[in-house]
Amino acid sequence: MSFAIDPDEVDISFIRSAGPGGQNVNKVATAAQLRFNITRYRGLDPAAKQRLRKLAGRRVTDTDDILIVARNHRTQEGNRRDALERLSALIEAARPAPIPRRKTKPTRASKERRLSTKVHTSRTKQLRRVRGDD
Repeated sequence: MSFAIDPDEVDISFIRSAGPGGQNVNKVATAAQLRFNITRYRGLDPAAKQRLRKLAGRRVTDTDDILIVARNHRTQEGNRRDALERLSALIEAARPAPIPRRKTKPTRASKERRLSTKVHTSRTKQLRRVRGDD
């Protein structure tokens, strides 16, 4: 990881986790809910922030926060670590600009292969036809 997220830029709260787990789930708030504001983060340029919004998808709120809920572990620390790792993976994926696609033309040989395959398929299908007595 080539960057560090300032603890002041991340807001982590703990909520009760859903699903199986018996009384532990009902009593202890172990699920981590991480909020990270994209607009205030200075570690990305505007284009990378836009890519981050797109990568985060429906996890982005109306206030431009990324909301990550981690509830895979039984401890607060495990869920906190999981949420921070998921956030840093998102940021790391948004950092590099996508490589622009260069248009290429199909080669003559590839065109000929495609056409010969089409002719072969057409002949095969012609042989399958049932001819009626007219």
